[in-house]
Amino acid sequence: MHNLKRLIFVLLLSLGGEAAWADYQLNLPVGVTETSRTVYGFHMFALWICVAIGVVVFGVMFWSIYHHRKSRNPVPATFHENAKLEFIWTIIPVFILIALAVPATTALIKIEDTSNADMTIKVTGYQWKWHYDYLDNGIKFFSSLDEKSNRARQLGSGVDPTTIKNYLLEVDNPLVIPTNKKVRFLFTAADVIHAWWVPDFGWKKDAIPGFVTAGWVKVDKPGIYRGQCAELCGRDHGFMPIVVKAVPQEEYEAWVAQWKQEHESAPGGAQEGEWTMEQLMARGKEVYNTHCVSCHQADGSGIPGTFPAIAGSEIAKGDIDTHIEIVLEGKGAMPGYGQDKNISDEDLAAVITYERNAFGNDTGDMVKPEDIADVR
Repeated sequence: MHNLKRLIFVLLLSLGGEAAWADYQLNLPVGVTETSRTVYGFHMFALWICVAIGVVVFGVMFWSIYHHRKSRNPVPATFHENAKLEFIWTIIPVFILIALAVPATTALIKIEDTSNADMTIKVTGYQWKWHYDYLDNGIKFFSSLDEKSNRARQLGSGVDPTTIKNYLLEVDNPLVIPTNKKVRFLFTAADVIHAWWVPDFGWKKDAIPGFVTAGWVKVDKPGIYRGQCAELCGRDHGFMPIVVKAVPQEEYEAWVAQWKQEHESAPGGAQEGEWTMEQLMARGKEVYNTHCVSCHQADGSGIPGTFPAIAGSEIAKGDIDTHIEIVLEGKGAMPGYGQDKNISDEDLAAVITYERNAFGNDTGDMVKPEDIADVR
C-alpha cells in the first residue's frame, strides 16, 4: 500500500509538469565549473554502464526463468566448466573496469591539480562559521549564518522559517571570487573536522585541524552559489552555510578596492564619540546574536563540556583587559575576532560590554571603541 501511494505521488508530480519536478531533482547538478561537468559526465557514463549490465543480467535471468520453468521439463545445460565461457565472463568485466578506471583517474588527477592558480584563499572552519583569508591581497573576514535565519532558528522565536528567504543558506559576508580565474583554496580547521561543500562546484574538501587540504575552482558563470558544511561537526552543524558570489573580474577588483577603503582607511573602524551604556548594550546584543550565540547560547549558559558559559563566568566578571584580549586573540576553539576587519571596534566594545552586563553579570563596566583601538 505504501509503495502504491508513492507511485501515485510520483505520477501526480509527472502530471504537474516541469515546475513540479524542479523540487524533486534526483540526479547530480551539472554545476558551473569544468570540474563539476567532468564529474557529472563520468557519473552519467558509469550510470549507463550499470543500466546496460542490469538490463543484460536481469534479461538473461528472466528469460531463463520463463523458458526453463519446471512445467517445460527442462534439460539442464551441459556447459559447466566450459573454458571459453569462463574466459568471456572474466574478460568482459575487466574491460568494463578499465573503461571506468581510465576516465575516473584522469578526472581525479585534474581535480587535485591546484598548480598555476591565479589567486589563493585560505579557508578555516570554526564552530560554526568560516574564516576566509585572501592570501594575495590581505582581505580576511568571518562568514556566519545571517541574522534573520539565526533568529528564526531559535527555540520559541515565533518566526516562521518559511518567511525567511534562503533560510539557513544565507550568510552575513559571502565569499567573493572572480569568474574565469583559477582560484586555489587551502582548507584547515581550528576546532573539529568540517567539510567545505558547494554542490555547483562538483567537489567537497575536508577542513581538518592541524592539516591543510587544497582544492580549486574556475567558475564560468557569474552568480551566487550556496552550500553547507558537509561534516557532522557538532550540535549546530546544520547552521554553517557557505555562500560564494562569482563576479566578473572588473566587478571583483571594484569589490576589493571598496573593501580596502572601508576596512583599512580607519583600522578597525574606530571612531571617537560618546557612547551610552544603552547604545552599547543594544548593539552588543546584535553582535552577540550574530557571532557568539551558537556556542555560548542565547541565555549565556554555554554548552557544558564544550563551550563555557558567559553567565557568571570569571572572564566576563573579571579583569576587563583580560576579557578584551580573549575576544581579540581567541582562546582554545574560539577564534580571535581582532583579525576580522569586518567586525569594527564599536562592535567589539559593544559585545564585551554586553557580556559583562547581560545574563545577570551586572558588572556596570562599559568598554568603548577607543579601549579596543588602544589594545590592537
